[in-house]
Amino acid sequence: MTAAESVDLNVQGTCDPAFAAVREALERNFTDHGEIGSAVCIYHQGQKVVDLWGGHMDAARNKPWREDTMCIFYSIAKSICALSVHMVADRGLVDLDAPVATYWPEFAQNGKQDVLVRHIISHYCGVCFNDAAEPGDIFDYDKMIKVLEAQELAWPPGTKGAYNTVNIGYLAGEVVRRVTGTPIRDFVRENICEPLGADYKIGVDEADLGRVADLSPNPQGFSMGGSAGPDSPLMRAWRAMPKPMDTDVQNTAKFRTAGIPSFGGFGTARAMARIYAALANGGEIDGVRLLSPEALARATTDQWEDEADGTTGQHMRMSMGFWKNPAERTLMGPNPEAFGHSGSGGARALADPDRNLALAYVTNLQSEGLGTGVRTEAIVEAAFANL
Repeated sequence: MTAAESVDLNVQGTCDPAFAAVREALERNFTDHGEIGSAVCIYHQGQKVVDLWGGHMDAARNKPWREDTMCIFYSIAKSICALSVHMVADRGLVDLDAPVATYWPEFAQNGKQDVLVRHIISHYCGVCFNDAAEPGDIFDYDKMIKVLEAQELAWPPGTKGAYNTVNIGYLAGEVVRRVTGTPIRDFVRENICEPLGADYKIGVDEADLGRVADLSPNPQGFSMGGSAGPDSPLMRAWRAMPKPMDTDVQNTAKFRTAGIPSFGGFGTARAMARIYAALANGGEIDGVRLLSPEALARATTDQWEDEADGTTGQHMRMSMGFWKNPAERTLMGPNPEAFGHSGSGGARALADPDRNLALAYVTNLQSEGLGTGVRTEAIVEAAFANL
């Protein structure tokens, strides 16, 4: 009996022979790395070439992962919120070089009058902490907006990059709401997902709860908080998080339906790959345009790079809402100008415009460290193996 036969892989879907390495990598994730359930989808030259899913929705392996299984993409929601800001800017509703307070006057409190819209979506605004928040405030959008209005700058905007783990979705979402009148979760649904036919939601509906995969912790995984002290940058950034912020919390209906804009988006790999396929294809796919070529070029232009960003201490290279590869890593594949985002626990979405390739991968087994882990990297490497 082979390793694949001894594990109930339940791998289904389609895979172009040119991308057979992706299916092989997905199967090895189950046989060699303890994968519980996951899905991967790839678009190339505007065509869907990989659409695979496998394993199970639960750690007990009683519920097979289905074609329509949704899973959390965590912080990839940040890139979708940033995309939303670029979309309203592309429509002339927002000037990315204008102060945030132009559209949200209350934000100017405590010295934030010079924070520009482009600063907030570039993780470059100096508003990375939420000091007045209480644990659990992430569930209360209006409370978070008040907290951020009162927050003081950590440093002058545009002077230091800091991955904005909690605040960015609220900051971007409020700019969108102020100029459109539409909450960010609804804007994403109406302007991105429904036009593309993409099954991704920032906060699922109650009717979706039965098809959301349960998250499982990894014994070797990163513990949120870890050894960081309560006044460390990371803990200050996470003050609004529930305590503890573990998979038990994240598997609740309250968390899944909350619509947390920074990391509360759920969907299929197929949906996320389609969104990113539009970005890999110049901002449009199948007649649905998200961004003009000019807006997309601006969105993906480098804004900062730091070997130790101000909250996580990681080497980061950031455009206006999207991660790019630092010199020593290929998070987004081999192209230095590819862009995308990672999600805590292992999710990844990327676009390589030179190859016109988009990839999305999602898993319900948390990764083995602070990064997205060996299973994710194996999928990304396999996607580019024959290109």
